[in-house]
Amino acid sequence: MAKIIQQSERPNIIEEELNRLFSPEWLRVTAKETGFIKRDRKIDPALMFWSLTLGFGVQLQRTLASLRRLYEEKGEVHISRSSFYDRFTPELVNFLHKCVLHGLENITQNPNRILKDKLDGFKDLVTQDSTIIRLNEKLADKWPATRTKKIAAGVKLSLLISAVADGPKRIALCGERTSEIKTLRIGPWIKDRILLIDLGFYKHNTFARIDENGGYFVSRLKSKVDPLIVGTNRTCRGRSIDVVGKRLSEVLPKLKRQVIDVEVEVEFKRRAYNGKQRKDVKRFRLVATYNVEDEKYHLYITNIPVDRLDAEDIAVLYSARWEIELIFKELKSRYGIDILPTSNPQVVEALLWVGILTLIVSRRVYCLVFSANLENAPRYTHLRWGTIFAEKSHRLLDAVLDYAEIDAGLMELFEVYQSQALDPNVNRKRLMDQWRA
Repeated sequence: MAKIIQQSERPNIIEEELNRLFSPEWLRVTAKETGFIKRDRKIDPALMFWSLTLGFGVQLQRTLASLRRLYEEKGEVHISRSSFYDRFTPELVNFLHKCVLHGLENITQNPNRILKDKLDGFKDLVTQDSTIIRLNEKLADKWPATRTKKIAAGVKLSLLISAVADGPKRIALCGERTSEIKTLRIGPWIKDRILLIDLGFYKHNTFARIDENGGYFVSRLKSKVDPLIVGTNRTCRGRSIDVVGKRLSEVLPKLKRQVIDVEVEVEFKRRAYNGKQRKDVKRFRLVATYNVEDEKYHLYITNIPVDRLDAEDIAVLYSARWEIELIFKELKSRYGIDILPTSNPQVVEALLWVGILTLIVSRRVYCLVFSANLENAPRYTHLRWGTIFAEKSHRLLDAVLDYAEIDAGLMELFEVYQSQALDPNVNRKRLMDQWRA
């Protein structure tokens, strides 16, 4: 868990931490390795990185022109429009992607939280989900949309978020038509971790692979699934009906219990091997809790043993999936990943990675603030934090650049006005030119 540090101990704690996470040296070396920078000229990879992440990623009304002006101001340089815009290349996209992977690796190696109480015996609680980013219709050939009657384009952003890291653990960009289940990869990494699964990922074969890799899962039960009940985990008082040996659809309408906790068997097909697919049967746990507002049972399927979490805990735990929806909301409403008014695919990909980088940086600073005031920790909600982070990002940009000894803000205000207020169209005819000197 992150060490609790008082601000008075290290007055530059935020600038120091961000320059450790993405040091100027690492950024410059990575820029050369990815081909983003081939020769040392006016573009400094470190200045470009922080200008994008802290000066551009948090601005909803953003343009490449505003980014160029910001870069000129902070770097005290003048860059032509064409020269600057030409930097948005596949090499820049690769550079930003490498930065994202570097940030995620740091998050994984330096967890911010620990699981407590009943989850103490598990390594992590993770959630997988995706959101669609709408794009300019001119990109429909590259990223075609699904289920639409008109020409449209969209890209799918897939996230695996971690409760221990308090942020994203894995990120992928893919076409909108990519099925949800293909964005989830199950392997040894799932051991001793709980995965909360949306219905879009529902597949008994996936549940079996999680179980066989030593992991755990919780999912809502699909409405069309009718498992066979083979055992009970909770004894009810009175004249309760016998449910063992019956299908769920047979007993559910007759039940008058608030909570059901039973063992069920489900049939499924294994993945094809050598062109053949075999059928299999797996035993899981089914939990149903009665929802008064909906006037029906909410059904969950899991492999978490009864002695680790009871039925009520399973229902409450699944509600933690809401955290990933809040991250998507933060990315869209605070860091503008769904505001991409361009038909240039390189610009689209670059700005999507920029939004993710802004989230990674934001969560790292959040952890520092959170750890310094644990007494009021629950009041630091992520959405409010995202708002404050975005509002103060210009101050953080100056502080980070100053700590890294990158010339920031050296251009005097008068010089900024004099340079950037010039119309770049030198030969344009202006209405009043002929009437005044």
